[in-house]
Amino acid sequence: MEDKTGVVNVLDIFEQRGFLEQVTDYDQVRELLESPTTCYIGFDPTARSLHVGSLLPIMSLVHMQHTGHRPIVVIGGGTALVGDPSGKTETRPVMTREEIDENAECIKRQLSKFLDFQGGRALMVNNADWLTKLNYIEFLRDIGRHFSVNRMLAAESYKVRLETGLSFIEFNYMLLQAYDFWYLFKHYDCRLQMGGNDQWGNILAGAHLIRRLEGETVHGITFPLLTTSSGIKMGKTHKGAIWLDPELTSPYEYYQYWINQDDRDIERFLALFTLLPMDEVRRLGSLEGEEIREAKKVLAYEATKICHGEQEARKAQEASERLFYGTGKDGDSDTIPTYQIKKSELEAGLPAYILFEKAGLCKSRGEARRLISQGGGYVNGNRLETFDQTITLEFVDDAGALLLRAGKKRYVKVRVL
Repeated sequence: MEDKTGVVNVLDIFEQRGFLEQVTDYDQVRELLESPTTCYIGFDPTARSLHVGSLLPIMSLVHMQHTGHRPIVVIGGGTALVGDPSGKTETRPVMTREEIDENAECIKRQLSKFLDFQGGRALMVNNADWLTKLNYIEFLRDIGRHFSVNRMLAAESYKVRLETGLSFIEFNYMLLQAYDFWYLFKHYDCRLQMGGNDQWGNILAGAHLIRRLEGETVHGITFPLLTTSSGIKMGKTHKGAIWLDPELTSPYEYYQYWINQDDRDIERFLALFTLLPMDEVRRLGSLEGEEIREAKKVLAYEATKICHGEQEARKAQEASERLFYGTGKDGDSDTIPTYQIKKSELEAGLPAYILFEKAGLCKSRGEARRLISQGGGYVNGNRLETFDQTITLEFVDDAGALLLRAGKKRYVKVRVL
């Protein structure tokens, strides 16, 4: 709903688009968000890139900024030294400080594509700056005494891990994240923490600590932990994670991830992962039959544009259109996923089903045999007659490549070294 100045309360946007899972106090949070508010979300730098599974919290910060609030991105350089047990079934490997710092720098660059950090409109901080300076005895005395072990063990993130084993270092994670919230409250007047629903216990711990230390009420919002309609965790494919870093997942592969989503998910994903008006989201979501591909194209283009920019989104869309509607021989596009193979392998000849598995078009050789046997395997636009048809250097063009296709729209360019 809009107030008298025409400003939309971001809580309405979150509700309309499907972001909300839990809220500490709905009415108080709505009132808080009537005025410019500082909020934060933490991202642990356990890899050099975030992946699509992190997009929902990232998009929530985008909406917060667009409605006049100030997001703080907390890079968890300090908490990554401990490891968050939330949503994990086993202990994560302990990383070195150097690995964490390198990953943190990469993530900072990625998030700058989504948020405007100019002029303090958004902030990016690393909790290693304050957590690594803590004195353990003082921390236990000043912070630890405010936490009940019984209450901590009742948190869902700890209850799950108790069955498989919870290390003492992980047990401290909730206290460290609570300290983060207090630190940001004290230094930046941050009054709202957001995150995935597996962070609910940690968010409440931070609100509890601030109430005990400062006598102030702060709030939390959590988002649903998304899976696709087929039950697959967001951002996962048979080839692995879909990364936001273009060096790990090319803009073309990123575009293909979105355009290949299940028909049942299109309206929901348009609402969550694009900035299109909800009227347009509902219109696109109502399309059926062959028309639903138009909605998928919009989803893929808009999601790729937000992550990689308009130019890369347009290139990915054009390459996808050429391959989907053309003869399948357009092997010159640099946006198509590429697999490199040694010349010696094709000199000896390689059965087609093995090449399809090696190139990542099929999860296994058995799947590749079935695909080709059912008429779904192509080389350079020509359907393969048998799954064990030998692929040799005769299939390679003058540019040193050949084009594999699985079904109607999954392509891999094979470059011969």
